[in-house]
Amino acid sequence: MTIDLKQYELWFVTGSQYLYGEQTLQRVEAQAREIASTLDEAGEIPVRVVFKPVLATAEGIRNLCLEANATPRCIGLITWMHTFSPAKMWIGGLAALRKPFVHLHTQYNREIPWATIDMDFMNLNQSAHGDREFGFLNTRLRLERKIVVGHWQDPAVCRAIGAWARAAAAWADWQGMKIARFGDNMRDVAVTEGDKVQAQITFGYDVYGFGVGDLVRAIEAVSDAEVDQLVAAYLEAYEVAPELRPGGSRHAALRYEARVEQGLRNFLESGGFKAFTDTFEDLHGLEQLPGLAVQRLMNDGYGFGAEGDWKTAALVRALKVMDAGWGAGVSFMEDYTYHFAEDGSDKVLGAHMLEICPSIADRSSKPRLIIAPLSIGGKSDPVRLVFDARPGKATVTSIVDMGQRFRMVVNTIEVVPLEKPLPQLPVARALWLPQPNLKIAAAAWMYAGGAHHTALAYAITTEHLRDFAGMAGIEFVLIDASTDLETFKDQLRWNEVYYHLKRGYAGG
Repeated sequence: MTIDLKQYELWFVTGSQYLYGEQTLQRVEAQAREIASTLDEAGEIPVRVVFKPVLATAEGIRNLCLEANATPRCIGLITWMHTFSPAKMWIGGLAALRKPFVHLHTQYNREIPWATIDMDFMNLNQSAHGDREFGFLNTRLRLERKIVVGHWQDPAVCRAIGAWARAAAAWADWQGMKIARFGDNMRDVAVTEGDKVQAQITFGYDVYGFGVGDLVRAIEAVSDAEVDQLVAAYLEAYEVAPELRPGGSRHAALRYEARVEQGLRNFLESGGFKAFTDTFEDLHGLEQLPGLAVQRLMNDGYGFGAEGDWKTAALVRALKVMDAGWGAGVSFMEDYTYHFAEDGSDKVLGAHMLEICPSIADRSSKPRLIIAPLSIGGKSDPVRLVFDARPGKATVTSIVDMGQRFRMVVNTIEVVPLEKPLPQLPVARALWLPQPNLKIAAAAWMYAGGAHHTALAYAITTEHLRDFAGMAGIEFVLIDASTDLETFKDQLRWNEVYYHLKRGYAGG
């Protein structure tokens, strides 16, 4: 599955008015076109930036917003008020707009031309108060947006717009996205449950349930030639255990896993699914819990959640889209066990039974492809990739259903090398230092109701995630180096009040 962010567009929308005359509007358009072209060529912005004609009437604004709504490749707007654009003109358009937007507060000139500045220059370059007029209306309408302040040639401005663009691409990807759910949730587990109807209303994706027998039929339809092709790919890409190689005592298990991968891939592709779940408690007709198959599909860009966790499957897919072109690594993850160190450098060992994406693997060596027992599920030994996650700064993110709303919980972390080898642990794993430390981070995570399933990502920062949560209109809580536990608990209490009031707010 190829994720191509260049299929998407941000429309560069400039506001003005006819008060200043046609000549001024022509200069506004020329300068706006230049800015849009520069942003389009900026390497920090992964999508196309498309110039749109300057807007100076309420009718033109509304028509453009409706056009944006109806254009799938348009994932949002960059808005900028070059001159003073009376904001009442924007009410109808913004009320109709269904795409996210970023408010760029900039001006064409970088510096004041001290020796030549006159009132003609002042009338042309009015962003300083034109954008404030626009900002007031956005706030009055209670519109979620990101405000980026700075000169348009500043790399920091491009980076901020680029981060927002990646979030907008992931948000666009969620609209109409289909998630395949094989079986139900792991029985008696609370956090992987949730309101799928409300999720579709809030997030735009749909969760489809299938019996495992539907997947089994797809697996059985895979040809031996397809299996041969995948096995050859495994032998090339991984350090394959001798018993799994051709002629080895467990080679049949590897061939079966290849059949599962191809069958699962065919099922997802034919149905247009971008994410999926399974559960070890519902494997009727399968010989083993899919391991390698899930890892490779995630590596190709599919979202995944174990034990029926469709919320995390959707989240993994969103972060895969944000990571497109970078390939820094995103994986389904679970907090598994702790290392309470005598020196206070307490750590989390993250892993799962099988399903950790090799995109986060240490790239100094090939992942090992092994077969080992699985103590739960009641099936034959699954084949899986085993590796250590590479060191680096990262985030772990969870989306949970709080009953009245959804909450995104984020913790900044640093993945570190293993302190000692783990020769008896037959799963992929990541060891990390949570910020500010394990005691505060774990307590804050549990106060926030964060799940034990997460999405771990290296290049996706809190900026990307905050932007994404804003587009979704959901609560965002951050646990990072500056977190104070008592202040964090107060924030959760304040958020409860805010979101309770927001649900009942009628806009009066």
